[in-house]
Amino acid sequence: MKSASGTDSALEAVLDRVRQGDRLTSDEGLFILRECDLFSLGELAADVRRRLHPEPVVTFVIDRNINYTNVCTTGCEFCAFYRDRADPDAYVLPWERISTKIRELVDAGGTQVLLQGGHNPALKIDYFEDLFRRIKAEFPVHLHALSPSEITYISRISRLDIDTTLARLKEAGLASIPGGGAEILSDRVREIISPRKISSDEWIGVMRRAHLAGIPSSSTMMFGSVETHEDIVEHLTRLRKLQDETGGFTAFIPWSYQPVSGSLDRDEATALDYLRIAAFSRVYLDNIPNIQSSWVTQGPKIGQVALFFGVNDMGGTMMEENVVSAAGTSHRMTIDEMIDLIREAGFMPCQRSTLYEIMKRF
Repeated sequence: MKSASGTDSALEAVLDRVRQGDRLTSDEGLFILRECDLFSLGELAADVRRRLHPEPVVTFVIDRNINYTNVCTTGCEFCAFYRDRADPDAYVLPWERISTKIRELVDAGGTQVLLQGGHNPALKIDYFEDLFRRIKAEFPVHLHALSPSEITYISRISRLDIDTTLARLKEAGLASIPGGGAEILSDRVREIISPRKISSDEWIGVMRRAHLAGIPSSSTMMFGSVETHEDIVEHLTRLRKLQDETGGFTAFIPWSYQPVSGSLDRDEATALDYLRIAAFSRVYLDNIPNIQSSWVTQGPKIGQVALFFGVNDMGGTMMEENVVSAAGTSHRMTIDEMIDLIREAGFMPCQRSTLYEIMKRF
């Protein structure tokens, strides 16, 4: 057993490797995730952030999250949003509602439409092709749509392979893919929290095929349910390995599980838990350029504090959000509030595109 001084010296040696720009091994990552104090880890993450983004800029995108349906067959233990087809409040949004929502976004200067829903057996690929084409014909927006789990489900019920599904969706207007449905990329965890959702290998596989088809994506991790530190490191290692292969991830967004009553009733992750994971992610994911704040789950103030723990992007202004709020957590921010929040932290607010091109400086 190492002495406290032995642990301290070993930790300092690992931290020095990060300061020199070296890549952490999974064992080293696990070591600092367990042993490094929050503020030392935050300082290290801030150094990495400055190395990757020397200019003191914090970006955000003006977007709207439209949940086109709440019908879902997977019944994940952590989700309070989904409904069965027979439930009285089950829905598929009509085109009139979707177009009104997008018009409001465009009128507010927005550029990104985030389209996510459930695994609805009534919605095959022709539904999405028609929807995407109608959106692109009418609005100058970027379609950031359909998680790997949704894409896999669409391919299955449409009797298509993944490559054909992606090619048809891209032709219809799909421009990038959100990283939803990753949860934790450990099948041990997934068997507990989302046993009817795709496996970790399938999630990675869809992202690989999308990247190779020229469709970039974000990546996510939901922590604070039943995972261990080992599971977190495994998740990040798998993302880092795929990024080495394809370079298709634009950003990483860690977010905390929002407890719901039932079999996955857990204590909520604290703000300190979130800051530790955000900082560790910045240190470990040396090849994913952007770490996005999860202010939607943590609140604007903690989202602001995260800017000192390696985060360089505030994500979307989120004119609408339904999934997290269904679990009882509801945070909102106007565009002006986001600009002020970034500026108050000592950074320059910049509006970006989905692919992180700077569109406007404030």
